[in-house]
Amino acid sequence: MLDLKGLEYELAEVLPGMQRVHLRLAGFRGGTVPALKLDGRRIQGSREIARALEELRPEPALFPSDPAQRERVEEAERWGDEELQSVPRRIMRWGLVRDVDLRRWLGERSNAPAPAVAARLSGLNARYYAWLADADEAAVRRDLAELPTSMNRADALLADGTLTTSPPNAATLQVLSTIRSLDAMADLHEYVGSHPSAAAARELFPDALEPVPSFLPHEMLAAISSTSPTR
Repeated sequence: MLDLKGLEYELAEVLPGMQRVHLRLAGFRGGTVPALKLDGRRIQGSREIARALEELRPEPALFPSDPAQRERVEEAERWGDEELQSVPRRIMRWGLVRDVDLRRWLGERSNAPAPAVAARLSGLNARYYAWLADADEAAVRRDLAELPTSMNRADALLADGTLTTSPPNAATLQVLSTIRSLDAMADLHEYVGSHPSAAAARELFPDALEPVPSFLPHEMLAAISSTSPTR
């Protein structure tokens, strides 16, 4: 959104598992990213940031001027924020609890010091963040079972023009960033990547993520392995 608005900014990266500490030290009340300091204000959450940036610099617009169209965009944005983005978060955090190799991979990609050692010692921290996200096996199984419905909904929002790509609106950025995260998971790429919304997400965020190595048990993927996208 900052790039789209043409605003200069300084990016502060946060180590996974340390965001709550980092943000509190930076003066933010909440413990989640994204978080933005803007004109003396501290703003957290992508939806809140979208509205603050829209107020600061109205063009290019993140929301349509037509009230009915804006309502559809805001509903899609809400779904992407409150429901869809929790899916890759839960899946990943559940995987980090049970897979030390995945924790080491994340540490290496995040430039954490001594990632192999940190991976062995970070089990409790991984459990804490999984608990915050309600990321247990039952939740991950539900997410995987409902993934075809979620992907079809994203495709439909793209097809009916609710999600625009030239330029992207607030809902597009909210929904397709999550689709890009799902597509980056090796376990889900074959299914997710075949959807139109995934193709649009790769075009919008071409260099956003490295592929996440496989970590989901094969039997848990059965819910989607035999499901083909709706054309």
